[in-house]
Parts: sequence; structure tokens; C-alpha cells
Amino acid sequence: MMKKKLAIIILNWNGESLLRELLPAAARYCISEVSDLIVADNGSTDGSVAMVKENFPEVKLLCFDENLGFAEGYNRAIALTDYPYTILLNSDVEVTEGWWQPMLEFMEANPDVGALQPKIRSYYHRDCFEYAGAAGGYLDRLGYPYCRGRVFESVERDEGQYDGPAADIAWASGAALMVRTEVYRRVGGLDKDFFAHMEEIDLCCRIIGAGYRVCALMDSMVFHMGGASLPKGNPKKTYLNFRNNLLLLHKNLPRKRGRKVLLLRRLADTLAFGMFVVKGDWGDAKAILRAHRDFREMRRKYTDYPATDRLSTLPGADRWIVADHFLRRRKK
Repeated sequence: MMKKKLAIIILNWNGESLLRELLPAAARYCISEVSDLIVADNGSTDGSVAMVKENFPEVKLLCFDENLGFAEGYNRAIALTDYPYTILLNSDVEVTEGWWQPMLEFMEANPDVGALQPKIRSYYHRDCFEYAGAAGGYLDRLGYPYCRGRVFESVERDEGQYDGPAADIAWASGAALMVRTEVYRRVGGLDKDFFAHMEEIDLCCRIIGAGYRVCALMDSMVFHMGGASLPKGNPKKTYLNFRNNLLLLHKNLPRKRGRKVLLLRRLADTLAFGMFVVKGDWGDAKAILRAHRDFREMRRKYTDYPATDRLSTLPGADRWIVADHFLRRRKK
């Protein structure tokens, strides 16, 4: 039997209701002569595993004893599989017929591409982009993430404005992230200390640092619910986003440059803290303080700094997105 080329892996933790809703389409559209669909379970206790076994025998299962988090869960799953290409697919993503074929064809035709994402629209507002990834991600000069189709809370309607040839981007969304498996392993996979949020951005920075491109392909489309694990406005989400963004900068900048950028980021994050205080949002304000405190402790683990600035040459890195958005009122 011919070895299959592609593994599409859904990481699950107590997501039985999501699997019941979205796994039927995933099983229908993801399993083929060249692709397998795999559910990697992070120690669920809600009956997820039994439900998949009973209702989807065609779906392969990997079961872990505990919740390893997004990053280490995928690392473990990829270590246990052997496919040239892997798609990391969130459990709250609705796939469409034929969605992965253009991605596989593009990766095979472009060996210099290490990671790739499709167009990501909102599950709830079907003609709009989805916050987490939209049409491909960028980082600005201070490391703040933004997307083609989304700047902070401003999300665009998809009117074909980003359609066309595949675009080079700084990071591809973890909602539906395709990687060249050997490259993923070679750069170290997702950083488990991130646990969740922004680990795919850090991964893409390392993939680009290894000499590969990261792209967004608009010929493929999925619909993402977003916030299935941690909804917007949850202080834990704020904490992880701020902490992991600081770690991302610390890891991917030369030491001298990193000190300068992190100083500017502290000033910018202080403004964000003040904004939450003015709004009376004490949970998010405290989350920023805790993020900076824990970053100061965690950064000691990372002592291998890159020789060159990985971030300043990334697509989109020439923007001051905070000033553009909040001062110049640019929303696109």
C-alpha cells in the first residue's frame, strides 16, 4: 500500500460537543487515498474518546494520559506519526470540501515553503475573516501581531481583497497550520513552555530563520469558531498572549536588539495596562502585570540568542500597528 502523504491532526481536550458537530465533515472531507484524519486526545474525561471510537472508526486515535497543552500535545502527536506533511487543525474549525488539496499541491510545488495556512473565515459571520489568522499574519516593529483582514479588534469582510497568488507572511495561524513535517521537527516544533497562544508565531519565526518561507493560500478556505478553549475577554487568554509575545521577542532577537525592543514593549504594555484600569477591567490589568512578572522568570531558560534579527525582515515588520490603528484610525 502506498504511504500516505498527509496527516490532518485534531487536538482534543474535553471537546466532545465540538467533535460531534464538526468531525462528520472533517471525516468526510479529510480522509482520502493520500491523507489520514487523526484525533490526538489530551487526556479528556468527557467521553470524547469513546464517542470517536463508536461513531468514527475511520478516524485514527492517539490518546495521552494528561492535558499536555496545545504545543506539547501536537509535538507528541507528530512524534508518533510519520507523514511528509502535517496539518494542525483546531477542533473548532469547520472544513470545506477539497480544502486541503490546494495546500498539498502548493507545498509539493514549492519546496522552499515550510508552513502554510488557508483563508480563515468566521464560523459565525460567514462572509467575514476570523480573528485568529484571517488571511495571514504579520508582526509589527514591536512584535504586536496583526493580519491581512484583522487589525486588533477590527475584522474585515472578505470581498476578495486578499485573493490571488499565495502571499508571504510572517506567521500562519495555528487554527489550520500546514507544515513540512521534517522542517517542523528540525526547528524543534512548538515551544511547550508557551502552553497555548502565539506558539505558532514563534514556530513560524524559527521556520523562516531556518531559510524557509511561510505563506497564506487563498485557494483554500475553512471556518473557525474561535475562543473554544479560552474566549476573548478571559484574563487567562490576556495573560498568555502578553507573556508569550514577550517570550517570542526574547527568543527571536539578538540580545542587544532584544533589550531595546523589550523596553519599548514594556512602555506600550504599560499603556495597555492603563487602558484596562480606566475601563475598570481589573482582571485583564492584573493579567498584564502577571505576564511581565512571569516573563522575567521564564526568560532565563532561553540563553541561545539568534545572531541576526529574525523579526525586522519579516513581511509587515515595517509597520507601527499600534500607532496606525489607535492614532491614525487605520482598520485595514
